[in-house]
Amino acid sequence: MGTALVYHEDMMATRLLWDNSECKIECPERLAAALGSLRQCGLEQRCLHLAAREATEAELGLVHSPEYVALVRRTQTLGTEELQALSGQFDAVYFHPSTFHCARLAVGAVLQLVDAVLTGGSNNGLALVRPPGHHSQRAAANGFCVFNNVAIAAEHAKRKHGLHRVLIVDWDIHHGQGIQYIFEDDPSVLYFSWHRYEHGRFWPFLPESDADTVGQGQGRGFTVNLPWNQVGMGNADYLAAFLHVLLPLAFEFDPELVLISAGFDSATGDPEGQMQATPECFAHLTQLLQVLAGGRVCAVLEGGYHLESLAQSVCMTVRSLLGDPVPVLLGPMAPCQSALESIQNVRAAQAPHWKSLQQQDMAPVLSPSTHSPEGRPLLPLPGDPVCKAEAEVASLSFLLDQQHFHPTPPVRMAVALTAPDTALSLSPDVLRQEGSAPKWETEAWARPHESLAQDEALTALGKLLYLLNGILDGKTTGGFLSCVLGLVLPMAYGFQPDLVLVALGPDHRLQDPQAALLAGVLRVPAGGRVLVLLEEESAPELARALAQALNGEALPSLRPFSTASPEDLQALRSLRAQLQPRWEMLRVAASEPVQRRGDSEPSGSELLLEPPSGPPTPGVPRSQFLGASAPPAPRPRPAQPIIPVRLSWRPGRRLAVTPRWRESEAGLSSVRPGVGLVCGSDPRTPLQRPVLRQPRAAPSVCEASTYSPRVVASVASLVAVGDP
Repeated sequence: MGTALVYHEDMMATRLLWDNSECKIECPERLAAALGSLRQCGLEQRCLHLAAREATEAELGLVHSPEYVALVRRTQTLGTEELQALSGQFDAVYFHPSTFHCARLAVGAVLQLVDAVLTGGSNNGLALVRPPGHHSQRAAANGFCVFNNVAIAAEHAKRKHGLHRVLIVDWDIHHGQGIQYIFEDDPSVLYFSWHRYEHGRFWPFLPESDADTVGQGQGRGFTVNLPWNQVGMGNADYLAAFLHVLLPLAFEFDPELVLISAGFDSATGDPEGQMQATPECFAHLTQLLQVLAGGRVCAVLEGGYHLESLAQSVCMTVRSLLGDPVPVLLGPMAPCQSALESIQNVRAAQAPHWKSLQQQDMAPVLSPSTHSPEGRPLLPLPGDPVCKAEAEVASLSFLLDQQHFHPTPPVRMAVALTAPDTALSLSPDVLRQEGSAPKWETEAWARPHESLAQDEALTALGKLLYLLNGILDGKTTGGFLSCVLGLVLPMAYGFQPDLVLVALGPDHRLQDPQAALLAGVLRVPAGGRVLVLLEEESAPELARALAQALNGEALPSLRPFSTASPEDLQALRSLRAQLQPRWEMLRVAASEPVQRRGDSEPSGSELLLEPPSGPPTPGVPRSQFLGASAPPAPRPRPAQPIIPVRLSWRPGRRLAVTPRWRESEAGLSSVRPGVGLVCGSDPRTPLQRPVLRQPRAAPSVCEASTYSPRVVASVASLVAVGDP
């Protein structure tokens, strides 16, 4: 088990043999750059290597017509002039005498990866292939693509492995119209594509690339197009598309396999995309997709034409597949107006087909801010990405070099318990029992923070998700997912925490799969730094499910999907409307008003939360606490930002846990970094102050001293980075 990597050196053979400014960017150096970067960063060595093979013509026939396969086969014997003439019959395509061999290798490599993932040979993986495939159609090459690698893989998974639901996520900057055409009437394949569109003025210039194209016949609702009508889209725009469009539909669809058409021309620096999303963003996107389909995710290289940006984006994707903590995202966490217009249009077009989007009463944008009926060139977002691209990409190497010289520590997860470990039936490699902290240490940590003994902050903000008590009744999934995807994750990304605490009290009402999903998805914005607090009397199954989620193991399905009540959804919308003036990642439509600083303040009965302004300050930690209590009386605005989700704890309970995780300790080398699962109680050591810090020996792993959960909401002093 592990992350598989499949490629073949022969796929570098096909190349352009004549002058063509359009096609020259699809070159062998793309594959060489990606492989070289993986090797330099030590990532290739950590992957399971799969042998590529040529796909059979029967496998090609799963998608392509026999006549088209025969036409491509004939290119093996054609001369340069004949190849050029044949290439001219298609749009943005070139053929080479080795094209047939390379294209069959590309398909075969992807099929090898899918077989390994679906048979348990690997957890997930990446296929580095060329030529790319997502533009290729049943009987036509298109856009550098010869055979449709991902579409063939989806058909192969359905026919050979008996799958009924396959999700294809196409984050290439060009619309993968080939995949769309192949599956447009097939409800067993959910196809999601975002792409540069500019109201139809960007290649491939198709009206069916717009948001109102949703599929045909039984496949209506299973084609999801999110067109970008402006260049310069960044990390916040991509994440907003995932949180507010893709993930709600994906959880409702409940795929058995996720295929990524991983085109990195949507990354910063690429001349085709002219977007501003950094390579780190693709690590976040990949890890968010890993909570689906039991973690069975297969990424397949499509586009990407800036060699440095491509190489580093590939590395970030592989790091995420391997389970490494994702790096912090740079830049403001607020989607732009044009991105919100696109998201609004997609949600409006898809609402009739999906329970998770129904009852939203949302109409499409009739007058988009970027519309230019005279055909004038569209202006980019403020700060021309074309001008900034080279400088941005040049700075990316520093990040990878840092991570290369500071590899993931061998200590990856610890479960600290005061209950007998046999009661939980956890694997020994993730379990060790600890006692209480020394009294002198706990007193020393508590003295400077005596003022935190009052829990005014928790009282003031505890009502944020109090409505979960009505929604999370253990019987529905729609309300739970609406809370997590529509509130918790967007606010987490807006806050960019250094640590997330999840406290599950005795009446939390979450089913084990829901609790595991909550912990699993919060690993992503927290960079893997998640601490879960449980009651000592919690069921062993819950602790086991949480430990597996924090370890990055496959999350259970939430099926069957059932939507929340209209009253619950209205409560969620009202809460989001109160919060989004200060947390812009909550916005799902361009028409929603944004309250800026200086506008009138909310009344005392409304939530008062301020997100951090600007990127994280080095050396200044941020943390996010998840808790909820009974609705409190209105109180003054707290001094520090807090994001509660749920806390319901018995009075007087004390947790006494002192895990000291060191690199040299045996049995802790095979689990995820920087996460801990804590449960149990010890009344012998009453404390009033939570203490969490990072030891020098393992920079991404936290230490915890004994503390009282009653004051755990004091986020400002919850974490002290570095030694005291």
